[in-house]
Amino acid sequence: MAYISGRIVHDADSHLMELGDCLDPYFDAAMLARYRALPAVQAKKVAGAFAEKARARQAEAAFRAGAVENVLLRKNYEALGAFDPSDRPAVVDALGVASQLVFTTYCLGNFGLDQSGDMALCYAAASAHNRMMTEFCAVDRRLLATAYVPLEDFARAKACAAEAIALGAKAIMVPSKPPQQHGPSHVALDAVWAMLEEAGLPALFHVGGEEKLNPVYKENGLPPVPDFHGGDDNFTSVSYMPIPNAAMQTLATLIFDGVLDRFPNLKWGAIELGASWVPGWMRAMDSAAHAFIRNEERLQKLSAKPSEIVRRQVRVTPYPHEDAGWIVAQAGEEIAMFSSDYPHVEGGRNPLKRFDSSLEGASAAAREAFFAGNFIDLMGQGLAADLRRPAHLLAA
Repeated sequence: MAYISGRIVHDADSHLMELGDCLDPYFDAAMLARYRALPAVQAKKVAGAFAEKARARQAEAAFRAGAVENVLLRKNYEALGAFDPSDRPAVVDALGVASQLVFTTYCLGNFGLDQSGDMALCYAAASAHNRMMTEFCAVDRRLLATAYVPLEDFARAKACAAEAIALGAKAIMVPSKPPQQHGPSHVALDAVWAMLEEAGLPALFHVGGEEKLNPVYKENGLPPVPDFHGGDDNFTSVSYMPIPNAAMQTLATLIFDGVLDRFPNLKWGAIELGASWVPGWMRAMDSAAHAFIRNEERLQKLSAKPSEIVRRQVRVTPYPHEDAGWIVAQAGEEIAMFSSDYPHVEGGRNPLKRFDSSLEGASAAAREAFFAGNFIDLMGQGLAADLRRPAHLLAA
C-alpha cells in the first residue's frame, strides 16, 4: 500500500542524489576539462567519494528487495531512485503522490560559477544540468524536471531559458541572491519572464541559491556544532536563520519594481526555504509600500497591495517542522504547499503526518489547497491536465 492513499497530494520538492560523473556526458570535451578542474567540483568529488559505493549497493538484490517498503526510511544515496531513473517511477507509486517536482542536489549553486568571471562555463554547466535533469525525468510524466537559468548575462539567460523549455523542463529555477552587476528586476530580464509566462511555467527559488551565513558567526570560541550530516556546513540553528533572506529581498524587489505586475500570469515558487517568514514579510512589504508610496511612482503603479500580489502569484513550501497551520492562517490559504524533500534527511520519515497534524482545524478547502490546489496553480502548463487530480488516487 502506498504511503499516501485515498487523497490527491502533489510533492513540491524532491531531489536526485547524483553521483560525481552525472554531468560528464553533457559537456563537450573542452568544457568538460574546465568543469572538472573547478575547485568546487574537486571538493564535491573528494567529499562525496563514499557516494560512488552506492552504485554497487543499489545493485545488490537483497538490498533492492526492501527498497519499496523502506521508501521513507532510506535516505540520500541509499534511497530508491536516488540516481537511477528507471527506479524513480516506483518511488512515485510508493509515496502515492500525483507528481513530483524534481531538483538537483549535486548542482545546487551551479558550482559557484554565477559569481565567477567565466560566463561561458557558467552557462555550459547550467545547460549540462538542464539536459541531465530533463533526460532523467523523461522516464515518467509524473516527474517534473526543474532547469536552472543563471541571470548574470541577459542574452545568455534568454538562450538558456529557451533551451530549457525546448528540452521539456517543467519549471525554471533561478538564484535568489542577485546577479553580480545588476538587480534581479532589471528590465533586460523581462525577456526571460515573458518566455516563462508564455510557456505557462513557473520561476522558482530553491535553497542552495541563497546568500550563505557569514562564517564569522561560527567563530564563537566553542567547538563546532554538528548538523544533520555530521559536519558544520549545512543546517544548524544559526546557519538556518538566513536561509530565506535573499528570497525575501529578491521577491520584494521584483514586486516593488513591477515585475510580477508586468507578468501577472507568471507564478513564483520559494522551495525548501521555509515559510514561517512569509506572514511577517508580507506585512513588512505592505508597511513599506504604505510608507513610501507618496515618493515612489513605482509603488503608486502597483496593481494591488504587495501582500495581495503574493497571494496571487507566490507559492512556498514550509519545512515539516514548521507550523503549517499557523502559516496558512496568517498568510492565506493560497500560498503554502506540501513537500517531502525526498530523499533528503531534512524531509523526515513521516512528512504527511507532520503536516496533517499542524493543519488540524484548517478548513477542507485550505487542506486541499495545501496538498494539491496551490501546486497545480503554481505549475500551470508544466503539469499536464490529466495529472492534476487523477481520480484513481482518490480510490486508492
